[in-house]
Amino acid sequence: MTTDTHSTSTSRLRHDPLVRGLGWASALLGVPQVAAPAAFARALGVGDSPRHRVATTAVGVRELTAATGLLGRPRPVWLWSRVGGDLMDLAALTRALKNHDGRGVGRTVAATAAVTAITATDVYAAVTRTHRSAPVELTATTTVNESPDEVHSLWSDLERLPDFMAHLDEVRVTGPRTSHWRASAPFGKTVEWDAEITQDVPGQLIAWRSVDGADVDNSGEVRFEPAPGDRGTEIRVTLRYDLPGGPLGKAAARYFGEEPHQQLDDDLRRFKQIAETGEVVRSEGAPGGKRARGEFPQHPARPLTEGELKEALA
Repeated sequence: MTTDTHSTSTSRLRHDPLVRGLGWASALLGVPQVAAPAAFARALGVGDSPRHRVATTAVGVRELTAATGLLGRPRPVWLWSRVGGDLMDLAALTRALKNHDGRGVGRTVAATAAVTAITATDVYAAVTRTHRSAPVELTATTTVNESPDEVHSLWSDLERLPDFMAHLDEVRVTGPRTSHWRASAPFGKTVEWDAEITQDVPGQLIAWRSVDGADVDNSGEVRFEPAPGDRGTEIRVTLRYDLPGGPLGKAAARYFGEEPHQQLDDDLRRFKQIAETGEVVRSEGAPGGKRARGEFPQHPARPLTEGELKEALA
């Protein structure tokens, strides 16, 4: 990974509200643990013996170190350090509960519940802000019974892309070769970026890439080639991007029904329908769970009802 990539990632995290919030949380927890370890330990209901004071001070130093990293020059490693620290805290609190003499046990239980919630937040932040793999590359192909010029013209209408691309919420043209995109991402997140068209050859090719500052760096191209036997146009799509959360994010996306390869195939199927019929064919029989299928519900073929038949013949 290049220095420029590190700088871009740091810049994004520095302005990330969740990352900054976790940084301030570390600072607010660390100061009293270092300044008054005995009082802090008593507040947790674990006692203020020398061993507990030393442990509390060590945790406070760890929190302040994480705060310095997250508020100064944030990188995913600081988020993962919080996750590691959370697991250590949970282990310590669990041991304290097992060996508790009964005094202040309610406070210890409450502290354990709070740390469990914080751990979940830290894991979410670390996974969704970590990019550990090379950019994901997706490819897909379909054949549309229209000419290359017609298909190219339809795809070039960027503001219509959300009509068939399930993950896209909005594409807004901002200039002759620039546009702003907003899309849904795993874990219910929304990502946005500005993009520029790098190549546009009528009837042959459209290529684009995101500009600096994108939530998700991405690029891609769509090639339009005459299909064999004069059967319309063969569309070849290539997408490259960093999936939020790296491999963990990819696994989670697949688990929650947002597997990117299948999503791209579904997008092309809907594009083919729009190009050939002017609309997406709908069916109630599409299986639930996949967001794309939920947004583009389909209805199985069925005989017309008596009322519908009368209306059609009227």
